[in-house]
Amino acid sequence: MIRVLVFFAVLLALAFGFSWLADHPGELTLVWQGVEMKTSTMVVAIAIVAFTAAVLAVFALLRGLVRTPGAVGSFFTRRKRERGWRALSQGMIAVGAGDPSTAGRLAQEARRVLGAEPLALLLEAQAAQLSGDRAAAHEAFERMLEDPETRLLGLRGLYVEAGRYNDATAARHFAEEANTLAPRVGWAGQALLEFQSQDRDWDGALATLDRNARHRIVDKPRAKRLRAVVLTARALEIEMGEPDLARNFAMEAHGLAPELVPAAVVAARLMARAGDIKRAARVVETTWRHEPHPELADAYAHLRPGDSAQDRLARIKDLIRVRAHHTECAFALARAELEARNVAAARAALKPVMHPAPSRRACLIMAEIEEAEHGAPGKVRGWRARAARAPRDPSWIADGFVAERWAPVSPVSGRLDAFEWKVPADLLGGPVTDPFDETDEAGDDTAGLLPLEQARPDSFRPDPARPDVARPEQGRPAPMPPAAEAEPAKAPPAAEPPRAELLPPEPARPAPSAPAPSAATPPSAAPAREKAKSGAPDRKPEPALIEAKPEPVKPTGPTASAGPVAAEPARPTVVASDKVVILPKAAGETRPEPPRGETGKTDAPKADVPKPDTARAEAAKSAASYVFAPPPDDPGPDAGAADGAEAGEPGRRFRLFS
Repeated sequence: MIRVLVFFAVLLALAFGFSWLADHPGELTLVWQGVEMKTSTMVVAIAIVAFTAAVLAVFALLRGLVRTPGAVGSFFTRRKRERGWRALSQGMIAVGAGDPSTAGRLAQEARRVLGAEPLALLLEAQAAQLSGDRAAAHEAFERMLEDPETRLLGLRGLYVEAGRYNDATAARHFAEEANTLAPRVGWAGQALLEFQSQDRDWDGALATLDRNARHRIVDKPRAKRLRAVVLTARALEIEMGEPDLARNFAMEAHGLAPELVPAAVVAARLMARAGDIKRAARVVETTWRHEPHPELADAYAHLRPGDSAQDRLARIKDLIRVRAHHTECAFALARAELEARNVAAARAALKPVMHPAPSRRACLIMAEIEEAEHGAPGKVRGWRARAARAPRDPSWIADGFVAERWAPVSPVSGRLDAFEWKVPADLLGGPVTDPFDETDEAGDDTAGLLPLEQARPDSFRPDPARPDVARPEQGRPAPMPPAAEAEPAKAPPAAEPPRAELLPPEPARPAPSAPAPSAATPPSAAPAREKAKSGAPDRKPEPALIEAKPEPVKPTGPTASAGPVAAEPARPTVVASDKVVILPKAAGETRPEPPRGETGKTDAPKADVPKPDTARAEAAKSAASYVFAPPPDDPGPDAGAADGAEAGEPGRRFRLFS
């Protein structure tokens, strides 16, 4: 704009000058070397202007000729740099988009065009990081260290690379160097503080924390909290060796962060050890107002060593008045009542936390209450089994790691003040529990037994310590089936040997007609045969349990009309049941008895016998009183046939010997 104004000012001055000369004409005489020249003043002025313009034009032409090679070189250089900056820009976009091949190619082009440009080095390093080339990235960051302008950037890149490959020593070295070079850089100060905390260099951590707070890397509330954490860790470390210094550190930490539970616990413990019970109680009460915690309740209850359970109970009652409606108050009171042997009061104190669903800690305390009050193992086992599936209680958690005690540094990430008191995430699918741990509400020990169809006969063994367990040689009669098991109709007598066998027919060979039930075939097997005939799919056979019941046999043949004769021994009748019993011996029969402590396994295969669901618990209790005795003269699975089955054919058979 100024140039335009100057141009118009000069043009206006020339116009004014020529106008003045035109208004005041005159002549000019020039004598040079004897030659006299006369002309007007206007002509002389025009000649001067023309000569000046010609001189300027010649000068511009000469200057253009001289500067042409440089101008040509500058043109191509400018185009080249523009191409390099375009490659740099597109390479940064490729890095942000996650395209390693394009980013690497553009980084090489930018490096070739721009040379030692810092952004070109940065693009090369980031492209190498994106493609996983650690050596190339390390080399690019090391080249940045040579330039003071990019030294901090190189240290940052080398620190990130060392952390990526878990090289803690190198990462700490680069963080320390960067913190010395630029104390105001946040990442260097935070990294150095974490490394010092991981190495338990608490004095160095305090110095670094003060420097970070001075340079406003962390705000004041956060700085106070971190300082309290470091002081608490220092107090816990020297608690046994230097209790006085540890007490000072703990009290300072409690003053900086009254809500920090570990600081209050260690401060109260050390104050109580020094004999200052009142001050220790005030420390715990102050933190309890912020957040009730089980460690605070335990520390408050044991402030004075040697107190009785009643004294601890009275102290806990005083503590819970501060936050009477908090969940931890119920747990603390229940624990104190239980230690004082006030079982009913402990149960009443725990009642508020039992709804809608008790946690694991509540279930375990209820198990202790049941054991102290009744001593019933069924109820105790039931509450413990319920605790395995109950919601989890709050715990100390840092980066997903659940710990029993608080720690100043996370064991996963090494972050300072990472532990929080909160409820852990539930397990996927829930825990797997043992069915034998189940119990009913009445505390029945047998309520958790497996259903009888899932138990194998050889799992029952006689227990010498239990007098209620019957042995084969004791001759205890078998109990009658429960009312839920309807006894089938009695089979008609038949003159057959005492041995009977049950042979279910194969599904591939159905019989043309259903035979009448006999002493050798229980009536309960008829539905299975009808199912096989109809072609219905058969489910997997389950263990069959046979119960025999003696029945008088009517005489047949010539002796039927011969008057009174000697009574024959009772013949067993096969009855299907889901109990395990011992067959009674017939009169005059001798049977070898198995040795004491040994049991015999029956070789009988499985049969599809229906079992009532309503009598499983009763059957399980009665089944524990019996043992299995092997038949003394079992001829094997191929001896004999029934229902048209031939010897040697595959099939499932049950042998019964009386």
